[in-house]
Amino acid sequence: MTKDRDSAVGIQWAKDEFAQVDFGDARLNARLIKIADSLSESPESPINQACGSWAESKAAYRFFQNENVEPKQVMRSHAQCTAARSLSEKRFLIIQDTSFISYTDHKKTTGLGILSRKNGTNVKNIYRMGLVMHTAFAVTTEGLPLGILDQKIFAREEISDEVRELKKRTHNTYLRTEEKESYKWLESLLACHEVLEKNAKNSVTICDREADIYDLFELANQKDLSFLVRGNQDRVVNKPSRYVRKQEKLWETIEKSPCIGKINVKVPRHEKTPERQAVLEVRFGRFKMNPPRNHLRHRTEDLDDLDMYAVQVREHTAPDGTEPLQWMLLTNIPVTNFEEAVEKVEWYCLRWRIEIFHKILKSGLQVEKCRLSDGKRLIRYLTIMSIVAWRIFWLTLVARAYPDAPCTMMLEEHEWKVLHKKLHPKEKQLQKPPTVREAIRWIAQLGGFLARKGDGEPGPLALWRGWKRLGDLAEGWNYATS
Repeated sequence: MTKDRDSAVGIQWAKDEFAQVDFGDARLNARLIKIADSLSESPESPINQACGSWAESKAAYRFFQNENVEPKQVMRSHAQCTAARSLSEKRFLIIQDTSFISYTDHKKTTGLGILSRKNGTNVKNIYRMGLVMHTAFAVTTEGLPLGILDQKIFAREEISDEVRELKKRTHNTYLRTEEKESYKWLESLLACHEVLEKNAKNSVTICDREADIYDLFELANQKDLSFLVRGNQDRVVNKPSRYVRKQEKLWETIEKSPCIGKINVKVPRHEKTPERQAVLEVRFGRFKMNPPRNHLRHRTEDLDDLDMYAVQVREHTAPDGTEPLQWMLLTNIPVTNFEEAVEKVEWYCLRWRIEIFHKILKSGLQVEKCRLSDGKRLIRYLTIMSIVAWRIFWLTLVARAYPDAPCTMMLEEHEWKVLHKKLHPKEKQLQKPPTVREAIRWIAQLGGFLARKGDGEPGPLALWRGWKRLGDLAEGWNYATS
């Protein structure tokens, strides 16, 4: 029996996401879709188990080895689909973040880079090896993941001890921005601008503290793009001239503003810190960001001051043993009242969506266990698995975004009917489709979700296992009724 399921749970999603891919070989194009479908049906399984047979596994390994398979092409096709999904949104968020994919235990894998190093008891340098993944992840302002707009996966090049010491001594200012790893933030901003075209004006780029870079803010203003970045540097601001000695600092400037209200924010669990509710005071203000005094470009050009806004939230009553929450959010979007300030805080809270995406990729799909023996092959594999991870995430959250919508937005008629029959065999067949939330919980039950009163909403892997079973049930239904 061969697979031929052109439905929401079958191969059709892969056909849609990779429709624009052309490797110059129709067989490679078809193989991409087949591999993506196989990996999405068994996302937690190794390649050979997901493919189901030695012949299919061998074809998949050859695919990942093929130099004509360009990861940028694969991601570009998905990014175009993501851009199309964003068209219905008046405002949406692009969350940029970096994750490190570790393959330290894979001693024979070539083409990896150093993620970190430390000194051991008997060894001077102990290296953690792997790949760096920088992703621009699009979500709605309600948090529903639209997809990936840009992704760069690379192995860091090793630098000499002399260069490393020079970077420390000069605070890395002897290099142009284009030569630094931090240029990834600017590259991704440009890539998203290109794929979104005119709709880029509706986006807001969200970044953590690592992206607190003058050059990024300057580029966003030049391209007329909105951003919201958590501040990291208590830099000098509001200087009328580069040569004036006046030292007004950002934190002090905003803290002089009155508290305009308080908000409750749910702080996710982090390592040993449990999830909790934090009460935050809110302040905001306008300021002028001056270019860094020691910026390398000062030698050849005049750099502009940037008009910006800051929203500060601060917790004063944190639990014992917990560091009080404090964010300084920098943006080029005008903030003139409490509602607008709170809106920026709510957007920044959605940055955790990309953290969950990384967790699905690493803990759920277990991509760090992949045994492909070369970094380039791993990059091809990770590109496909990133799109599979987005798909799982979307399916997990769609019920929360559209709980009362009819499930026909994601299921064919025969799929929701066989789903209802499987879970409620003694009940009469439904005459109209259930809601999205009902259908999602039923699907998750097929994957092991118990759906008890206190169980909350189903998780990604239970839901995805349910999708796999529903696909088999729907396929059997089609064969039985054809």
